[in-house]
Amino acid sequence: MLYRSFTLLALIPLMSASETPKPPVAARIPHVENLHGERRSDDYFWLREKSNPKVREYLLAENAYAEAVLSPLAALREKLYQEMLGRIQQTDSDPPYRKHGYWYYSRTEEGKQYPVHCRKAGSLDAPEHVMLDQNELASGERFMAVGQMRVSPDGTLLAYTTDNVGFRQYRLFVKNLKTGEASGILAEKVGSVAWAADNRTLFYTVEDAAKRQYRMYRHELGGAHELVYEEADERFRVGVFPARSQQYLILHSESHTASEVRFVAASQPRGEWKLVEPRRDNHEYDVDHRGDRFWIRTNDKGRNFRIVSAPVSQPGSASWKEEIPHNANVMLSAMDVFAGRMVVFEREGGLPYLRVVEGGGGQHRIAMPEPAYDVRPGQNAEFDAPEFRYVYQSFATPESVFDYDWKTRQARLIKRTPVLGGFDPAQYQTERVFAVAPDGVRVPVTLVYRKGAKNRGPAPMLLSAYGSYGISRAIQFSSVRLSLLDRGVIYGIAHIRGGGEMGKAWHDAGRMKNKRNTFTDFIACAEHLIAGNYTANDRLVIQGGSAGGLLMGAVANMRPDLFKAVVAHVPFVDVINSMLDETLPLTVGEFEEWGNPKKKDEYAYMKSYCPYSNLDRRAFPSMLVKTSFDDSQVMYHEPAKYVAKMRTLKTDSNPLLFHTNMAGGHGGSSGRYDRLKEDAYDYAFVLWQVGRAE
Repeated sequence: MLYRSFTLLALIPLMSASETPKPPVAARIPHVENLHGERRSDDYFWLREKSNPKVREYLLAENAYAEAVLSPLAALREKLYQEMLGRIQQTDSDPPYRKHGYWYYSRTEEGKQYPVHCRKAGSLDAPEHVMLDQNELASGERFMAVGQMRVSPDGTLLAYTTDNVGFRQYRLFVKNLKTGEASGILAEKVGSVAWAADNRTLFYTVEDAAKRQYRMYRHELGGAHELVYEEADERFRVGVFPARSQQYLILHSESHTASEVRFVAASQPRGEWKLVEPRRDNHEYDVDHRGDRFWIRTNDKGRNFRIVSAPVSQPGSASWKEEIPHNANVMLSAMDVFAGRMVVFEREGGLPYLRVVEGGGGQHRIAMPEPAYDVRPGQNAEFDAPEFRYVYQSFATPESVFDYDWKTRQARLIKRTPVLGGFDPAQYQTERVFAVAPDGVRVPVTLVYRKGAKNRGPAPMLLSAYGSYGISRAIQFSSVRLSLLDRGVIYGIAHIRGGGEMGKAWHDAGRMKNKRNTFTDFIACAEHLIAGNYTANDRLVIQGGSAGGLLMGAVANMRPDLFKAVVAHVPFVDVINSMLDETLPLTVGEFEEWGNPKKKDEYAYMKSYCPYSNLDRRAFPSMLVKTSFDDSQVMYHEPAKYVAKMRTLKTDSNPLLFHTNMAGGHGGSSGRYDRLKEDAYDYAFVLWQVGRAE
């Protein structure tokens, strides 16, 4: 009965043809360029003109059209929002962590959009001291994000950065925590911040016109801002931070394929920044400190990294002593170095692990309770802490903070994020399956559904993926997602090549001239799920954002018949035009991920998959495309051009909806309630498309 009612609901249109408003039509103004002997005409190039009133007029017209089409879903959107809100403990607090004699934590208050950042001196019974109330910072602003928060070693000063636009350009301030007095703006476009041991000197990095962090300055409070380092190679970006031991400051310069590290004693802010190991092509390394040695994670002997150590006095590769060898099956993703040991973050078989390596040489993994999960380090601010804090979660287990005792090897649950409304994890099933790509590679897919959902034939499904930059899609809990699962929708993540789930080689197999593997992997995953009767193409919705939005555009061109609908957030869909413009954020550094279209062979390969370039007259799935006007990573004009062009080519009557957040950034709105409303908007669209909009 449920299966038949699904079929009927899916056939009911939201509006009759006579009631449906007409979509806006963007003006076509040809812009012609020649490249590699080809004439390239772009009718929507003018949408790049952010200050042009016609651009804003078009975006607002698209917003109005989307709202009109979705207006019959208003009650469902409100119902979803109230469901999502009802699962959250609105007044809540993070578990406190200790640093330099203070306990630090953030808390939220019901009705307020942003966290309040606090501390207590000495013990948790001490009076609360509010360091920074983000709600006060947001007063009168349409957007507010806090980037860096760095307390001076003596605990008296707070250096912090804020973005009130969404373009990820942060302003630096310093607040006196004794008096509550905050400075004016000390610097603009700041990325990273670190205190020297004298409690007076700040090091910070700033971005260039293409949003690349490229310079590091030294600023003694009340004095001048002195340039210490400038990164000349446009592929590289810089960041400064203290070693956990607090004895050294580290300047890390990196591209997508190489890195270089300098250091200075924290007690000598005017000392020389010394080089660990000169950069060379395809060599990445990072550094931490303990005692008289640096600990170095390096891929000099293999793509999955090994760990070596070297004397601080002679840190170069000639002095490297191997501590943990390279393993072709295990990716060493990161390391945290402590006084008597270190924790290595590994990936094996598509899952993350924590390995404790004792100073005396013994080592063991921390056991995890479920077969599919995510784990990451928590706040571990103290070098000689008796415990290690980590954060665990899965599709069925809410975010859980544990303290792991080094000596007893026992993990103690500190806090599990409350989920209100009668949530019962036993009602949900997690499953991992493997699809086979066209070249025979097995691609993992992780699924979650309410028990019984897949027993009634093909179920509606939302399948998500990313597949770029070596970033792994984590198997994380979402109380928001329960609104889909409880309506019989299966949720899945396809861990496709280009990501980092299976190690560095997994990333290599999905970038540059291997990029098409990302798309064919995803198609293989969808086909596998359909063949396995998990879902069907008339109820399969796919979702991806940013580089995952490129994936959405590519597979919608390659196999539009395979999907019922596509949800694309801030999608990177105009690949060639963006990668030709070196004034845009990220472009030059991204040559190592996508290629440089000014090179003929790389241009030809990029052209084979670029979503905007490959739009053609055909039927497309239903589409919901979302962006932000002040997005700094993927400019709003990419999806705007994509939608405008698709409107002139699509041969179907499926909805094509485009919404621009006029007060958001790459991640959408900054306030937590506003983000819930955005989730409800998306989920209402998904449920409508799969016939569950009741």
